[in-house]
Amino acid sequence: MTNKDFKKSIEGVVIEALPSTTFKVMIADGKEIVVYLSGKMRLHRIKVLPGDRVLIELSPDGAKGRIIRRI
Repeated sequence: MTNKDFKKSIEGVVIEALPSTTFKVMIADGKEIVVYLSGKMRLHRIKVLPGDRVLIELSPDGAKGRIIRRI
């Protein structure tokens, strides 16, 4: 398994909506990360607003991620 194949899913809360379907999300350990919306969520026009709980797929370094599901 390479670093590219490794993806960690974690839950968080959207705290701010930024331009171009990017968001600031607070994860469980108190860190704020910038995430973007996945392609399927864009395709089906699923709205994400501040305060929503979301499932995030983190990059291997944990610095950025993408929203894969709204909970």
